[in-house]
Formats: sequence, C-alpha cells, structure tokens
Amino acid sequence: MKRIRIIPVLTIQGRKLVKTVQFKKPNYIGDPINAIKIFNDKEVDEIAIVDITASEEKKEPNYNLIEEMASECFMPLAYGGGISNFMQAQKIFALGVEKIILNTSLQYQSNLIHDIAAVYGNQSVVVCLDIRKNIFGKRELYFSSGSVKSKRPYMELVQEYVKAGAGEVIVHDIDRDGTFSGYNVDLISEIAEKISVPVIALGGANSVQDINNAVLNGRASAAACGSLFIYKNNDPKSILINYPSQEVLEKEVYRHII
Repeated sequence: MKRIRIIPVLTIQGRKLVKTVQFKKPNYIGDPINAIKIFNDKEVDEIAIVDITASEEKKEPNYNLIEEMASECFMPLAYGGGISNFMQAQKIFALGVEKIILNTSLQYQSNLIHDIAAVYGNQSVVVCLDIRKNIFGKRELYFSSGSVKSKRPYMELVQEYVKAGAGEVIVHDIDRDGTFSGYNVDLISEIAEKISVPVIALGGANSVQDINNAVLNGRASAAACGSLFIYKNNDPKSILINYPSQEVLEKEVYRHII
C-alpha cells in the first residue's frame, strides 16, 4: 500500500486566514495559528501556507507571523508569499520553515531558484505554477496572485525552473480554485510527463477520490487541497477545519495506488 502526501494549503492576507474562488472574493476563515493547531492534532503529512497579497502589494514576508506559525507546526511547513531575494529566503528558513514556495519573483529573479537550492538543497525549493485558460481556451501562466500574465509558455518556463534546481512543482489551475470541480488532471499529467521532479496537484479537489484521480491519471506525486479541508461538506458558508482520517485514506486512497 503506497502512501502519498496529502497537503492542506492555507492562504493568508496579513494575519487573516482566507479562502478564494478562482483567486477572487477572499472569504474570511479565521486565525491561521488555530488552523495549524487543528491540523497538528490530525497528524497531516505537511502543510503549505501562502500569503496571497504580499508580492502583489510589494511587501516583505511577515517574519513575526511566520515564526509564530512555524513554532506551532509539528509537521513540515512550506511558505510562499513576498519572497523576492535570497536574504528573505534565508530569514524564513532560519525561522523553521522547511520549504520555500516561489511564484511572482520568478519573473525578475531568474537566479533565485539556483541560489536557494545551492545552499539549502533542491528539496527546499518549490515552484508554484498558477495557470488559467484565456478566452480562446489557451492555457497561460500567471504571477502575482493571477494578476500578471507571463509572456512565455508555461511548459518552457517550468523546464527551466527544474533545470535551475526546483525540487517540486505545484500545478495550480486558477479556474478550479475553490470550485470543488475536481483537479485538472490533463494539465497535471501534461506537466508531470515533461519534468523529472515531483508534481503536486492543486485546485478544485472535491473529495478524496479526486486525489486518486490526480495520482493515478494525472501522475501527481502529491495532492494539495484548500477548500476541501476548510469547509464542511464543501459548503463555503460552513467553516470546519478537517482532514480525512487514516482509516478513510487507507480505504479510499492508499490501497488504490500501487
């Protein structure tokens, strides 16, 4: 029975835990520290926390908050948001964060992946690809919480990121963010086939069966979920931090994956 990583993703604005739909209309959820404590009790594999406005507002990471969150985390923590140079990444690692998630800074800091990986190892650098379709149905890569469109094809860029030293790649479909419509398995598979590092599926998870689909058909190595682990019965009006029990995961996910 193969065990795969299933990763809760918490998105924050300032000190507030929020959840978006297609990167819009952030819904206030509560305090990220409280959410981390709940996930500790549920013994999750690891957790990812992303400040969704820091880069767009050209703010540095909130180091005090990161330190608070890292000190509460009993599981590996990945952090993204507002990281624009190596010194900032260095500060964040010193606070107890295991992985850095990069997106916006990759527009203008082409050496940042290499610089971090050279000191902390490839496993410490995660690239997040935020992708959506344009009006003609063509997939395009975006930065800064979906506000800046890349001028280059995402497949070309992700191969460069991996070559530079990225140890993992999150494939995030903006159009499915917070919609409970299932992962974009075709997109995940397309990227997983072209790169040599683990791919993490993100965006649209509706159930643990979607995790199966992302791994078996999308070739993802891990599955990340936001709304699925934030809302009760996938209802945005009903907030309940949750995570599948080991019994459910063994029955519904692990035993199906060889």
